[in-house]
Amino acid sequence: MSVQQKSYVPMIIIGALFFIFGFVTWLNSVLIPFLQQACELTDFQAYLVTFAFYISYFVMAIPSSIILKKTGYAKGMSIGLGVMALGSLIFIPGALTRAYPLFLLGLFMQAAGMTLLQTASNPYITILGPIESAAKRISIVGICNKIAGMVGILILVQLLFSDTKEVSQRISTLSGDALAMELDALAERVIVPYVIMAIVLAGLALMILKANLPEVNQDDDSSQPDHTNKSSVLDFPHLILGVICIFAYVGVEVIAIDTIGLYGQYMGFDLNVASKFGIYSLTALTIGYLIAIVVIPKYLKQRNALVISASMGFVFAIAALLTTGTASIAFIVLLSFAHAMMWPSIWPLAIDKLGSFTKTGSALLIMGICGGALIPLVYGALADSSNRQTAYWIMLPCYLYILYFAIKGYKVGRS
Repeated sequence: MSVQQKSYVPMIIIGALFFIFGFVTWLNSVLIPFLQQACELTDFQAYLVTFAFYISYFVMAIPSSIILKKTGYAKGMSIGLGVMALGSLIFIPGALTRAYPLFLLGLFMQAAGMTLLQTASNPYITILGPIESAAKRISIVGICNKIAGMVGILILVQLLFSDTKEVSQRISTLSGDALAMELDALAERVIVPYVIMAIVLAGLALMILKANLPEVNQDDDSSQPDHTNKSSVLDFPHLILGVICIFAYVGVEVIAIDTIGLYGQYMGFDLNVASKFGIYSLTALTIGYLIAIVVIPKYLKQRNALVISASMGFVFAIAALLTTGTASIAFIVLLSFAHAMMWPSIWPLAIDKLGSFTKTGSALLIMGICGGALIPLVYGALADSSNRQTAYWIMLPCYLYILYFAIKGYKVGRS
């Protein structure tokens, strides 16, 4: 029985995994302002949260590909969930000692587990049906990702920022040991949610092992070209350009969501209010995914969707730079709408026709996610040296490159 004949079972499992991706990933938008206050950080230091999280994709992508070749998809996914659970537990000593490096280590390990999961799940969902409709399937599971992010943000904001005004007022009047004690108590608020997260992740790891998820041997897929004249995955220029495109896309997507809390503060909003702005961004992403499900590929080709998305991103970023207050924040939210169809379009365009190089190509694309580590860090440095609005100019060249890939880059060197 082929995977495509009975694809609804793997689809449900992959959808559940994407829910986990979203729940863990988009909590960063809340953790950044929280840890900045609890650990007394600059903007640049605060965005080490995104660096620690997303650099793991670069470090662990190739090892993840090797692990999957040895373990298969099901065991590999289970291992990934177990590593994520361990990363969640590291938040306990981090909170108890208010040691920022431990928080960063926990985030790195969470992302390491997610790297293994995504290295398996993204190509898996791509080959569950025709390549022409891959963007639609990725959009479906992407909705699970964004809904989870909204739920996670709501829960964590309530736990961490429900009394933000009172806490901020107390902190502003304290110094020395009294200040340290107040900040210690603040940091310890993350312990309960992350212990619960670790338990859930460990439980899911056991469930995946017992789910009998069918294996897919892409290396033996006769429907893919043999590429007997190719000796390396680097012989596919469109893939390399796709990796750079993923790098640029993830960078701007992370900036749009993970910076909006601190940007809201810069625009004069209370931290409790500004920390929820990420929900609006995820809502915009979800609306974009729903549109993608309807229009791709029936009414709109994946490539054309990417052209439109990159163009919208560029325009919205310019508008956010030229406006202030609520209007500027609204344009930052709209950036997430522009981003919605980017990942579902870039991935299949970059991975198409790789044949036996598909798994390694997938690992390279996962490495491109480190754009979420480096580009927001540059944003943080620019914000410290100028301001949180002016720093958004870093997004403009990223959108221009995405537009290039959509128009020309995706077909360079393809046979």
